[in-house]
Amino acid sequence: MAQLAPIATLVGTGASLYGTVRQGQAQAAQAKAQQQQEAANLAARQQQLAAAQQADARGRQDQLDRTMASTRARLAASGVNPDQGSAGAITAGLQQDAAEAAATSGDTYAARMAAGRSSLLNSDGSLTTWLRAGNSFGGAIRSLLD
Repeated sequence: MAQLAPIATLVGTGASLYGTVRQGQAQAAQAKAQQQQEAANLAARQQQLAAAQQADARGRQDQLDRTMASTRARLAASGVNPDQGSAGAITAGLQQDAAEAAATSGDTYAARMAAGRSSLLNSDGSLTTWLRAGNSFGGAIRSLLD
């Protein structure tokens, strides 16, 4: 009987190791499925942002076209050639302002997509999040101690 105790211990250890390995495999499969879901969600959000970016660009262009048309109409109604002199400078300035706004918006969009963060609410995986949490926790402890 005494000889069976080490064998029973080995069998128990083997069963425990098997259970641990199976649990690890299940957790790895769950983590992989979660990563795939997050990747799909990110891709969908990026498509939404791309569509919103295009809609904003169209809206800005439409607004510019309306503004240019009304400015030219007012200048022409007052007897000024809208394409020459100071009137031309006004319309050129409107176009330049619109181009700068579009470039800024495009740069922001490109930076967000390059970083893989479609939203500032998404974690960036850096240590910054943990440091901020530590600061918040430290502040809460200090307020409790005061």
